Amino acid sequence: MNSPHRAIAVVFALHGAVAGTLATRIPWIQDRLDLSPTVLGAALLCPSVGAFIGMPTASRIAHRIGERRATRLLIAAWCAAGALPALAPAPVFLFAAMLLFGATAGMSDVVMNAHAVSVGRHLGRPVMSGPHGLWCVGSLVAGGAGILAAHAGIDARLHLGLVAAVLLAVGVPAGRGLLHVRPSPGAPAPRRFALPTRAVLAIGVVGFCATFAEGASADWTAVYLTEVADAGPGLAAAAYTVFMSCMAGTRLLGDRLVRRLGPARVVRCGGVVAVLGGALVVASRAPWPAIAGFALLGVGVATVVPLVFAAAGAAGATPGEGVAGVATITYLSGLTAPAITGWTAGALSYPAAFALITCVVAVMTVTAGALDARGGGATARPAAEPAGRAEKAVP
Repeated sequence: MNSPHRAIAVVFALHGAVAGTLATRIPWIQDRLDLSPTVLGAALLCPSVGAFIGMPTASRIAHRIGERRATRLLIAAWCAAGALPALAPAPVFLFAAMLLFGATAGMSDVVMNAHAVSVGRHLGRPVMSGPHGLWCVGSLVAGGAGILAAHAGIDARLHLGLVAAVLLAVGVPAGRGLLHVRPSPGAPAPRRFALPTRAVLAIGVVGFCATFAEGASADWTAVYLTEVADAGPGLAAAAYTVFMSCMAGTRLLGDRLVRRLGPARVVRCGGVVAVLGGALVVASRAPWPAIAGFALLGVGVATVVPLVFAAAGAAGATPGEGVAGVATITYLSGLTAPAITGWTAGALSYPAAFALITCVVAVMTVTAGALDARGGGATARPAAEPAGRAEKAVP
């Protein structure tokens, strides 16, 4: 793996590590501030609100200061913001910290995915899936460390502060390997708020479906195992780890699959696997068949979001604008999927909720052609890149 590819992979791993770390310390924050479930729910909504506010402006920042500087600056801000929620002395400060946490999360997400598109163009081959796989690995490793810290009773302020310092120490030198991507002469600045264009919407539908299945499965796997398959707490928690591990492993292999099959075919094949997994989950009333179903769901949807970002980067006026547009759609899906799953389970049943998720995955399979139509699998570097000129990074 050469320097630009390695550098952007480290950035993705750092982004995942921040998300995985905070998730494990939410109970500590709730207990320290004595938050009711309603107040905690409002606080957990704030990151999505912050991301929606911040994401549309990210491509303009990258245009003004360059993708390399923007990626380094925003990933550093995201690492630092991960320590803020534990420092909040009262709910109102927690809301503010979570808004900032979400804004830096969304903005860094946009610029690092846009830069990954530029790295792929520079190298002339797909590179999106591998970094997304390392995002999962970073989240799993940091989440495991967070569980150990919580079990040991370590103060979350100390834990999150140390994690932020370590991630910054890793991220600053890694960022030196990123590409210098400069706007082409006379290229207009991206729109101040880059909302999805019609070209991006078709790609966004595929991403919405995949993110819906991913978000719902991640949040409801353990509950499903407990309530439907009569699993114990340990086995139910292990099911989530199996789901995420299958996603991570498939993403790490995803770029090879795309080079061999093309993005649309990879998504279609993955969709078939995910539909089979969803059907197995719906039919299961014992733990191990249900876990196998969730594993197939993880394998089936794993490569879709990276391919959606790659296709959006090719479809937009600039990679940043395309990625920002589709990221808005996928964040909306991730925000609504757990709630819709819960409402469906409450009104009907948990199997009915996952039957709905299986139908959503089927829609993803049918609409996968949008990725090939918009260049999601394009790997050759064009003679003149409208998004800018990529040069070899220098320290």
